[in-house]
Amino acid sequence: MVSTVPALAHRLSRARAVDEFVLATVLLFLAVTAVRWLRDPGSVLCVADLDVAITVIGAFSGTVLIVLILTPQGRRSGGHMNPAVTVSLWLMGAFPGRSVLPYVLAQLAGSAAGTGLARLVWGRPVTLPSVDYAAIGPAPTWQPASVFLAEVGGMAAIVLVVGFLLAHTRFSRLLPYAIGLSVALVIMLLGTRSGGSVNPARQLGPAVLAGRTEDLWIYLVAPVLGAALGAWLDRLLGRLRRRLPSGATRVAASTDSSGEDGVATLAVQGRAALRVPTPRAVPTPSVQDVSVSDRKD
Repeated sequence: MVSTVPALAHRLSRARAVDEFVLATVLLFLAVTAVRWLRDPGSVLCVADLDVAITVIGAFSGTVLIVLILTPQGRRSGGHMNPAVTVSLWLMGAFPGRSVLPYVLAQLAGSAAGTGLARLVWGRPVTLPSVDYAAIGPAPTWQPASVFLAEVGGMAAIVLVVGFLLAHTRFSRLLPYAIGLSVALVIMLLGTRSGGSVNPARQLGPAVLAGRTEDLWIYLVAPVLGAALGAWLDRLLGRLRRRLPSGATRVAASTDSSGEDGVATLAVQGRAALRVPTPRAVPTPSVQDVSVSDRKD
């Protein structure tokens, strides 16, 4: 029985990656759809003012993220939909290292699939210069270095929000809403400046299909570095939290406090503490909203 646990965990990890692919596909399809209807001059919903359009897109994107995280697929996989989020959770000890690569590949593949699906569904309007597959780009006055720093800072701020909520179990159920709000604010504040991507999967598919790859490396690398920076800052803040009474300081990764599959993992004083699974369950990398429970790599 014990020997079957790693194999089962591996299969479940792959299944969670499939969930991430589906979620990323839906996310990108809806992102392109929003831009198609709001920025196509021939659309009845067209918003001519770019600042207003970005505000609407930001609010829409944040809402979509919240909904997707709360779907069954989002609850199973954690609803990352962002390689930088996956990396940050791994660095913070809330996600198993063996699942990072499958998740990242699934998210990037979903980016291409969702963008391509939007092209098939909406046709030529997606290729118009004002839409351009919803590819993100910086303002003409912004230099690459500024764009890079903005994307790093935006992602680091999101990671710190996630880290704070993971460290305080009473706030853990606010994670989907906090992430959606944080991403919406980043888009609203940086959308007309750096582009406000903070998600390699958000940019990969649109940039490749639109042929706008000159700045793609920034949108792929900067969010991941921001994730690492945010995780490092979270670790520093964790040292301050050690003065608190002993107890759970990192949230379990299941959809409820007892664990979706009878397993719950908490980080106590920065260490993993795996509860004994119930007889009906085996340890799985299940997720509470944004993180997977199995921290044993």
